[in-house]
Amino acid sequence: MAQETAENQGKGAIFDLDGTLLDSMGVWDQVDIDFLAKRGIEVPEDYMRKVAAMQFRQIAEYTIARFSLPDTPEELMEEWDRMARVMYATAVEAKPHAREYLAALKTGGARLAVATSLPPQLREPAMRHVGILDFFDEVVSVDDAGDVGKDRPDVYLLAASRLGVEPVDCTVFEDLLTGMRSAKSVGMHVWAMHDDSSDADWPEICELADGVMFDFRDAPARL
Repeated sequence: MAQETAENQGKGAIFDLDGTLLDSMGVWDQVDIDFLAKRGIEVPEDYMRKVAAMQFRQIAEYTIARFSLPDTPEELMEEWDRMARVMYATAVEAKPHAREYLAALKTGGARLAVATSLPPQLREPAMRHVGILDFFDEVVSVDDAGDVGKDRPDVYLLAASRLGVEPVDCTVFEDLLTGMRSAKSVGMHVWAMHDDSSDADWPEICELADGVMFDFRDAPARL
């Protein structure tokens, strides 16, 4: 755990949200369960696996076709978005010891940013709900970086630029292998947070990352 000194002065810490700072990766599973339950449908065993790699609209179209629903894709997406907003604002939790770690980094002089794929209507209520919003100097999304995903380093470089910190002086905290590769490709340090969503990639993550953790008690004191 970071100590309350100025040992991180001039350093940048860039955090992913879903699966890294927020224990929120089950939100969309619950949305599926609740959405289908309202229509008297139990979620089939293969449904979540089938839709996992689909884009948002593709999921809506597939769901309508599979369950013979009368809704339009737009109606489904709007309903899912409303449900997710409620859950992100009320049900998600911070990963263990995240708040304490952020506070210690801040005290130690680090500049803090979020780099996320979540849109503002989900990320800001969630960060406020778990009590971490005020720790951050900057919050950027893939949309701010030209709608480029985390398979490219643009969002991390944008976060570093807005913090006024060189990439080599930044540490990225991520749970997804794709994002870690991108951050490493521009000279950033990477610490990996384990999440259920990353289980399949965990051996490769352990080889790539500068450090790994299961909660923020294992996070580096010095960036």
